[in-house]
Amino acid sequence: MIDATTTPTARRRASARAGRVIVVVGLALLVGIVCTWVPGIVGTAAAAALPWCGLALAVLVLLALLLARRVTLVLLAPVLVWTLAMLPSAPGFAAAAPSQSTPIEIVSQNVRAHSGGAAASAAELADMSADVIALTELDSDSLQAAQETLASAYPHSYAIGTVAVWSRYPIADAQPLTLGLDWKRALRVVVNTPDADVAVYVMHAASVRPGVQQERDTMLSGIADAVAADPAESIVVVGDFNAAAADPALGAVRSQLDWVRPTDGTLGLTWPAALPLARIDHVFVRGLTVLESTTARVGNSDHLATVTTLAG
Repeated sequence: MIDATTTPTARRRASARAGRVIVVVGLALLVGIVCTWVPGIVGTAAAAALPWCGLALAVLVLLALLLARRVTLVLLAPVLVWTLAMLPSAPGFAAAAPSQSTPIEIVSQNVRAHSGGAAASAAELADMSADVIALTELDSDSLQAAQETLASAYPHSYAIGTVAVWSRYPIADAQPLTLGLDWKRALRVVVNTPDADVAVYVMHAASVRPGVQQERDTMLSGIADAVAADPAESIVVVGDFNAAAADPALGAVRSQLDWVRPTDGTLGLTWPAALPLARIDHVFVRGLTVLESTTARVGNSDHLATVTTLAG
């Protein structure tokens, strides 16, 4: 803070110094925000940091108002660009259920392989009265534990690779998906709900590491191609996409499906569960009305679960 007892000249100098620092930091944030439109690892990293750039900008604007009001206008550019970048990932609003429709609740969680928590997650998700449960990052032991936990309440299921789905309603046309890779980390089933058949995709995108994200990007392109060719009128895609909401790699998926916005007033951040910093677990739909979308802390996974209520 600038000491009120200092001379006017000293205060102006201190204000000028603070202003220069604020401008430099603001421009750096602007560059980081713009990077969310850059394909590749740069855009992936920038997208993960995007919500927190907004918090940094808020602090910066406050400091400018207190220390160097003349530079406040300079911050309008990064604030406006941040707002534009965040709009596609902003919270949404719950919709009313269409008349004479039967809402269905779909929950999805990455249960973290080898954590031993799949049974607990499955039990807690079942207690939420979900109609469809999708789990990802399953190893053989966690898959078996989840199957034993859900067998009685969810008689219809299908599993392949690291993903699985359980349903109260009958399942048809179950098929594994490689999405351009050499192993199966995704599936498609048709759930025969009381109102209509719904094509449900569950995916566990490949992980992203510094300089290594081609496999994830291949899978994201693959799921976009799959739903583009899918004749089903009602589609829902859930799972761990390993991509923040603003990641440019999700562009192809967004062009085919509607990204489900959280309706609880939050950004729906899902990872890490202890202190969520990014939303990397997503829900996309086509031909369905979103009645409610939120997250839930279940089991001991490092991911929160997504909880989505839909209607035809």
